Amino acid sequence: MTYKPRSDFLHIMQSRGYLQDCSDLEGLDQALSKKTVSAYIGFDATANSLHVGSLIQIMILRWLQKTGHKPITLMGGGTTKIGDPSGKDQSRQLLSSNEINENIVGIRKVFDKYLQFGIGKTDAVQPNNSEWLENLNYIDFLRDYGRHFTINRMLAFDSVKLRLEREQPLTFLEFNYMLLQAYDFMELNKRYDCTLQLGGSDQWGNIVNGIDLTRRINKTEVFGLTTPLLTKADGSKMGKSADGAIWLNSEKLEPYLFWQFWRNTMDEDVGKFLRLFTELSIEECKKLENLKGSEINHAKQILATEITTLAHGKKAASDAEKTAQNVFNEGSSNDGLPTMFINKKELENGITAAQLFVRAGLCHSGKEAKRLITEGGAKINDVIIQEPSKIFFKIDMVEELKLSAGKKRHSLVKVE
Repeated sequence: MTYKPRSDFLHIMQSRGYLQDCSDLEGLDQALSKKTVSAYIGFDATANSLHVGSLIQIMILRWLQKTGHKPITLMGGGTTKIGDPSGKDQSRQLLSSNEINENIVGIRKVFDKYLQFGIGKTDAVQPNNSEWLENLNYIDFLRDYGRHFTINRMLAFDSVKLRLEREQPLTFLEFNYMLLQAYDFMELNKRYDCTLQLGGSDQWGNIVNGIDLTRRINKTEVFGLTTPLLTKADGSKMGKSADGAIWLNSEKLEPYLFWQFWRNTMDEDVGKFLRLFTELSIEECKKLENLKGSEINHAKQILATEITTLAHGKKAASDAEKTAQNVFNEGSSNDGLPTMFINKKELENGITAAQLFVRAGLCHSGKEAKRLITEGGAKINDVIIQEPSKIFFKIDMVEELKLSAGKKRHSLVKVE
């Protein structure tokens, strides 16, 4: 019989499909029902934005706060310098301290859209684990904490087994990551009375390590909860499209393209995504999920607008929806479309059609652009073009050019 939580937070986790594993579901439920619980998720600063692959984690922190608890968005200023081997096939490129700090600033912009930060009881806080990790004495660390970890157990974790089974190198640097993440939980428990670590199911081994270390050193009860690793109906991972990562910062990906990504959701994923990434009621999600035929497109528009509203605000979502409606009606306004500017000096010798599509971000390479054009999938100003080598000069671009790759991806080109 499935355990039915009493606390609002766990009820939402279970009913909306966020819950994968929990170290002690009943114990955590009791804690959440009695007091304000502080819970954290760690985010390494490997880029200056998060992408939609992190959106489940962001949403559960948002629900945590909405149900009266305190979210902690731990920045991995220290651990980013090492690299988490979980789910990785190869070592991560190491970043400098300045690069990491710049990335943390960009990531905070994402969290500000979803969480309320401050000094209140349930306001979110954002510590940086470099505060305690960078001052550790290595000998003291090994003596005081290393003895609580066994190589036997660590080799059994999926994050390690995956790399070893594929005969891919796992550096000692990365191997230490698991110890440092466990230390993070212990330190957050001391500093913020944090009693819950949240994460994706690939983090289960690291979370269990943290629970064990915190219980042994701090002599207190703590918990771990994981969410499922999300894949789309076609089996591909969330977070990226054929055009690259779906970033959550508007500086990295324009709201229109973000909206369009969700509008292109596969029919089979609509209900799941509505429950995970919007705050619509379960009843409304079920109603939209059950739409049939062409009516499911209405559900996809609602999905795209709801998610874009959370990520970029109501106006950006509304503008993106209007732009999408316009561009599918040939001859209508191009307002709101992503725009690429090209310097007039670059046009002195001309630029090919294939190069335009690459520069506009509609194709990753010249080869891909040539294939798109020769196969009739490219339009310029709503007219099919089939010559990849056609050259455009300044005289051809007195007005803006509208580039279209297929029916759903568009960009404007303007001369500056």
